[in-house]
Amino acid sequence: MAERLELPQGTLDLLILKAVALGPQHGWAISQRLQQLSRATLRIRQGSLYPALHRLERRGWIRGRWGTSDNGRRAKYYALTRRGRAQLETETAAWRKLSATMIHVLGRA
Repeated sequence: MAERLELPQGTLDLLILKAVALGPQHGWAISQRLQQLSRATLRIRQGSLYPALHRLERRGWIRGRWGTSDNGRRAKYYALTRRGRAQLETETAAWRKLSATMIHVLGRA
């Protein structure tokens, strides 16, 4: 099993936006999708995920609608808004720049 990583402060919002950009999903599906995309390196706890979803919804970056999950339970499905897509692009560009800078600096150390 891959070593689990702790998320740096502020990255959960970006990861949620990325997961929801792939299509509307409920909270559990978002956490599973992030675990899958990270090859089981990231595990998002419910105590972090749901407050983040509510925060993103308040900011207008995602929109939640109630529906029925595959197992017949009531679930809130989150979809990316136009503002959320713009935020995803902005944050992705910032992370790419930061990552490249860190790789450059660490490669020189």
